Amino acid sequence: MNLKAENITVRAQGVTLVKDASFKLKPGELVALLGPNGAGKTTLLRASLGLSKPAEGHVTLGKDEVQTLSPMQRARRVSYLPQIRPLAWPNTVRDVVALGRYSHGASLGRLKAKDADAVDAAIDACDIAALSHRKTDTLSGGELARVHCARAFAAQAPLLIADEPVAALDPRHQFRVMDLLKKYVRNGQGALVVLHDIALAAKYADRFIWMKDGRIQAQGTPEETLTEERLAQIYGVKSRVDGTKVVIEGAL
Repeated sequence: MNLKAENITVRAQGVTLVKDASFKLKPGELVALLGPNGAGKTTLLRASLGLSKPAEGHVTLGKDEVQTLSPMQRARRVSYLPQIRPLAWPNTVRDVVALGRYSHGASLGRLKAKDADAVDAAIDACDIAALSHRKTDTLSGGELARVHCARAFAAQAPLLIADEPVAALDPRHQFRVMDLLKKYVRNGQGALVVLHDIALAAKYADRFIWMKDGRIQAQGTPEETLTEERLAQIYGVKSRVDGTKVVIEGAL
């Protein structure tokens, strides 16, 4: 199952937010989408998921145009962790993870055996079994981040798109969440992740997509595309790069 975006352009109120963007996501790879605030990353993700309609271009999930799929059909093919993840009420961790089975027709409190198994597997994968009966409003930021990952994993979709899944987490919890996503990819799924920490992206990603001013500027492996010149172009910062090791020294 591949996701393929071709020549995507998104406009809103006469302003072009994304211009002529193309990329591909496939199982077995972790792709980092990089770029400064306002680069168009979230807008591109939403158009790629069929959550908004592009002015130009098209996206396919497998053999189908993403816009022709129902929300439940899309959710079975690609899980989505948005940048903002509101919870309407402080439910238990297990019930929140079970929401990941909604696209399969499951309902809270009445999970079929296969749905319960998927929820249990996601909880175990994210190491939150000890939290499963806790209310979500009693959790730390790092714990809640793992709960959201488990919710996405429970869908057992072949692809996952996560918008800043480690934002506001301390370094330890950033590594824990990225370890979960890497494990997800090793199990045969594919993940596209928006990140702002270049060093973290270089440690985990198989491929980079660089964005600025609504355009994809470059794509390739960290070894191919992570350079001091690129960081200056994309972020306006001075840096030192040695292979996939990077130190940001300050603004230009």
